[in-house]
Amino acid sequence: MDRVVKALIFDNEISVSILETTQMVNRAIEIHNLSPVAAAALGRTMTAATFMATNLKNKDDTLTVTISGDGPGGQIVVCGNHDLCMRGYIDNPNVDLPLKKNGKLDVGGLVGKGRLTVVKNLGLKEPYTGSSRLVSGEIAEDFASYFTFSEQQPTGIALGVKIGKDLKCVGAGGLVIQPMPGASDENIDKAEKLLANFTNISSMIEEYGLEGIIDRFFDGVFFFEYLPKYQCTCSKEYVDKILITLGEKELYDTVEKEGKIEVVCQFCPNKYTYYKEDVDKLLENGKK
Repeated sequence: MDRVVKALIFDNEISVSILETTQMVNRAIEIHNLSPVAAAALGRTMTAATFMATNLKNKDDTLTVTISGDGPGGQIVVCGNHDLCMRGYIDNPNVDLPLKKNGKLDVGGLVGKGRLTVVKNLGLKEPYTGSSRLVSGEIAEDFASYFTFSEQQPTGIALGVKIGKDLKCVGAGGLVIQPMPGASDENIDKAEKLLANFTNISSMIEEYGLEGIIDRFFDGVFFFEYLPKYQCTCSKEYVDKILITLGEKELYDTVEKEGKIEVVCQFCPNKYTYYKEDVDKLLENGKK
């Protein structure tokens, strides 16, 4: 079971979040047939976006994280909501790259240079949009930079996805540390030293699990718990609304040329197929 736990440590001056997202990554691998390096890139992004989604306050709040790099992986998109229903995709899920000299997956090479953009729909007149340049394409450093420069929140992040020989994820997750306003230099220094223990967090999750990490590093700390999951929010009702906006002429023209209208969700295996009689009914209901 994937989990997120959050607490205040070091005199309640440092916020710490620990995430285990192994099942989420495996679901993404299953849906998109991801190569190991694509799974690592998408998995790290989903883990960071899941942390961000835990801070959505209202039931209808949503966020979308987009990493637009010039590497062979193409664009990465992850969406989430207040209930921590997360979903994502990468443009080129089957791209593979040689391992780096240190034996690790070359996520930075897959992503390349570009920008990280976050859009939050918080029930206001306009959505909040923040953006920053990619620092390395390795995802964790890029999110740390985004938080510091776009949200003015100094942040330390460790993210990891470990893929086994059977091409399934054996450990995925992250650790996020943020100082509270007025945090002392002493406690910030403690937080930085703590973060240094998590340079290989995916292997730690594989070996110890979330509970084991808590026992080893946070004995006696009280954590709040959240339960994220990979779950698409697409539906026929939503697709109906989108198609109606295209207008009667375009809908019938497409059916005449193609024999049907087929809408394929980018985030999950669902396909929505409309024949002429379905378009007739759709437009009739739209008029009502």
